[in-house]
Amino acid sequence: MPLELRLGEGTPVRAQALVDSGATVNVMPYRLGLKLGAKWDEQTTTVKLTGNLADQEARALLVEALISGIEPVRLVFAWSQSEGTPLLLGQVNFFQEFDVYLMFASDAWRVTSK
Repeated sequence: MPLELRLGEGTPVRAQALVDSGATVNVMPYRLGLKLGAKWDEQTTTVKLTGNLADQEARALLVEALISGIEPVRLVFAWSQSEGTPLLLGQVNFFQEFDVYLMFASDAWRVTSK
């Protein structure tokens, strides 16, 4: 899903995310956090990842998300130190902020704010 992310008053960065209802948390790859202007050592809240990412160190990062046609919303990410981690939108807190509709017969999907 295309979206723009912004850290504080920084410049928005366009990204492609995977909407994953099976993911416990939103996850951000290391390089994207750096591109947003985040500094690893300044993020002091650690996040314990699970599943395939359980061996990756992660820190909490709060950013503003801009999705086409929807008011900006703050999303919290587990910012992974791994380069191979995809940008994931999971239960905390993407699915708490948005409703996601999948229409398989029409091969379509839609995201709306709650």
